[in-house]
Amino acid sequence: MKKIYTGSKAKEISFPLGGIGTGSIGLAGNGSLIDWEIYNRPNKRSFNGFSHFAVKAEADGNLLDARVLNGDLHSPYVGEYVRGGAQHSGYGYGPESNTMAGMPHFKDVAFSGEFPLAEMTFSDNYFPGNITLNAFNPLIPLNDLDSSIPAAFFEIEFENTSDISIAYTACLSVGNRELTGLIHHQHHVKEADASTYHITKLSSSNYSMDDPRFGDISLATDASSVSFQEFWYRGGWCDNLEMFWRDFTKPGLLTNRSYTEDRGLHPRHNDMSSLAAHIELLPGAKQKIRFVISWSYPNCQNFWNPEKGEPTIWKNYYATIFEDSCASAAYALQHWNRLYEDTRLFKETLFASTLPPVVLEAISANLSVLKSPTVLRLTDGSFYGFEGCIADVGSCEGSCTHVWNYAYALPFLFPKLERSMHELDFKYNKRADGRMSFRLMLPVGRETADFHACADGQFGGVIKAYRDWKISGDFPYLESNWAAIKQSIEYAWAESNEDKWDPQKRGVLEGRQHHTLDMELYGPNSWLNGFYLAALKAGAEMAAYLGEHEVAVEYSRIFEKGRKWTDEHLFNGDYYTQKVDLQDRSLLERFSAGETIFGDNALQAYWNEEVQEIKYQISGGCMIDQVIAQWHANLCGLGEIFDKQQVRKALQALYRNNFKPSMRNEANTWRLYSLNDEGGLIICSWPDGSIKPAVPLTYAPETMTGFEYQAASHMIQEGLIEEGLSIVMAIRNRYDGEKRNPWNEIECGSNYARSMASYSLLNAFSGFEFNAVEGMIGFHPVLAPNGSFQTFWSLEGGWGLFKADADTVVLQVLNGTLNLSILKLPEDWLTKIKSVQSANVELSYQLAPTHIYFPTPLILNDSHSLSINLIPAL
Repeated sequence: MKKIYTGSKAKEISFPLGGIGTGSIGLAGNGSLIDWEIYNRPNKRSFNGFSHFAVKAEADGNLLDARVLNGDLHSPYVGEYVRGGAQHSGYGYGPESNTMAGMPHFKDVAFSGEFPLAEMTFSDNYFPGNITLNAFNPLIPLNDLDSSIPAAFFEIEFENTSDISIAYTACLSVGNRELTGLIHHQHHVKEADASTYHITKLSSSNYSMDDPRFGDISLATDASSVSFQEFWYRGGWCDNLEMFWRDFTKPGLLTNRSYTEDRGLHPRHNDMSSLAAHIELLPGAKQKIRFVISWSYPNCQNFWNPEKGEPTIWKNYYATIFEDSCASAAYALQHWNRLYEDTRLFKETLFASTLPPVVLEAISANLSVLKSPTVLRLTDGSFYGFEGCIADVGSCEGSCTHVWNYAYALPFLFPKLERSMHELDFKYNKRADGRMSFRLMLPVGRETADFHACADGQFGGVIKAYRDWKISGDFPYLESNWAAIKQSIEYAWAESNEDKWDPQKRGVLEGRQHHTLDMELYGPNSWLNGFYLAALKAGAEMAAYLGEHEVAVEYSRIFEKGRKWTDEHLFNGDYYTQKVDLQDRSLLERFSAGETIFGDNALQAYWNEEVQEIKYQISGGCMIDQVIAQWHANLCGLGEIFDKQQVRKALQALYRNNFKPSMRNEANTWRLYSLNDEGGLIICSWPDGSIKPAVPLTYAPETMTGFEYQAASHMIQEGLIEEGLSIVMAIRNRYDGEKRNPWNEIECGSNYARSMASYSLLNAFSGFEFNAVEGMIGFHPVLAPNGSFQTFWSLEGGWGLFKADADTVVLQVLNGTLNLSILKLPEDWLTKIKSVQSANVELSYQLAPTHIYFPTPLILNDSHSLSINLIPAL
């Protein structure tokens, strides 16, 4: 059942509408169009002039009512404080008029969203009828082209609840940001497939076509009866909105207004354009009107970290597909039905999964990151990501490897894009000796970041390469990147390794270990050593596949040695810790020369002179990522990294020590992502009797959702279902629409990439296994209410639905194809198999203790599902 947000619970909602790598527009909880992040950068809390939807109702040539299609503006109403803002605006002047809050609007509004689809309902005693607004941008697994359209799709449905015939109008008004100079508006009528599209294009003549400020916006509809105003009235004060409302509230069509010169535009305003669609409904009738807002700002440059000399300009990927916003608007309208149906099929298949509602909410909500300005697509379509978004710039550039380690949505939904990110990494971020920079500088090909390697980022890259090879079965991908993968592993013992990770090939990281919490650890720990061990194990398997057997043997030997040492020396009987002497100043003196985030002297940065110990360490702490490598291994089919029983005990200890049902009595000196009676799983705790540094691990008392989802998902994998669920519930209770936006989980900024760790919950609950190299897929659900279960799944080439009950097991491909040789299932299902069919043809198969094997590989598609008939229970 959909969650409905009303009143104050819709206050913080901004639902991003846009394509992958195109930027987006936010649909606010009251229906406002906000967060215009379409100009190749974030733009939080922004409006685009008076951009909005408005509606009116007429009968017998008389206006019955007219309203902006918004609900109440949420408080505060004093105005926002803007440092250096325009005179006579901001705090003390009330809400900005751009909010449209002063215009007639709807009293009763409700918002519901199951990403990527949003729905709003509007009603008011004064307006004769009900209105439903549906909004989306296509999100279709494996179809990255149609999921990257620079547009927002809107469908407005009118229902005539009166006993008379009523003429309804829906009007979309949009500006082309705050430009000075002449803005050209053109009205186009395009015919395709016997359909007519009315498109108003707003473009500027101020800038050359290769200028980063150059671009255009289009308003479009396929309604049969339209009217428009190319320009709102130009004047000072509030003339433009006064005249628009006067024009709109007249009975009948809009009267066009054109300007051919730049005169009359007040500097505080930008030009606006309106496109209206008109319908007439009998009593009780309903009808829908479609609108598209599309945009094209084709030229990018690195304004956040400029290169030396003349800046390089590159084109957005979408600009190589669509000539301008007019072209993308026409494509959106022409293919609307297919785009919507494919998106709806994905959404409904995902939400049909037999998972707790809060888990489905967490999985789907964080897919919104892919439609936010956190994400770019470079000219050739390659994927690039910031960590998140600050108000007006990306937060922490470079497809940061240690952050994107956690983001499990992209590799399954759009595996080609995930691989493109790693290929850029291996091509441009690798030093000759294998050291990987963990941030990719734009434009690609410029100097690499010279900060030392990041342990979890470096070895996480190996794990991700292994995973993506198994998702895709793409041998050329593995072969072409193998040299870089191998060097990434062997950098651990390279003589040139400034951080001296594992010079003796002991399988134990020591020395200086930079990590995702932005500092360094100086002693062996299961968190970072687990990444190293998992990389060694993955590397051994890849090496063996490629015929490099001596390499495989060496990696396996180091792995086994390191694993044994880790389990014996870092597990304290309850959880895994860090082995470090905090008073040993010599650990820092080895690295006194070398960059830290505080400068070039590690001794100064890390030595606490007052208490004579090293800062920012875990020591005896219980840390949230202590067995994260096993989480990765479980998700990727890599097997055991640590002792299985010790892992379970460590997760139990983590929950017992780090989960806080209420933060009210917790001391948090860091960033505040949970407050008061909100709960969450903190980064690190020090149970009674453990050694805690005077200045402990960075961010220790914070609750960051990506880390929390990782731990929760891992607990569920290991059978600690209630514990994992309680963490997920605590997160989503924090993102309730009133305190925070349900579609924007924050960490170091908005739309944070690490939050896509929530996708792993799907695989954890379904026990999803995969190996496209062998044609294997498998399911071992941890919850099967009433003996039945179903789940969405996705791999390279195809996605679909798996479902099982007491009588049948069905594997459906809903889009694409799946090459299948091995199907892994729980033992109690395998022992009940009566027959196996596809396309009404009985198949031959071989049964093994863990799986069904098909001697003749199957090719499943949307016409040929696999059905297994089970022997009924007595």
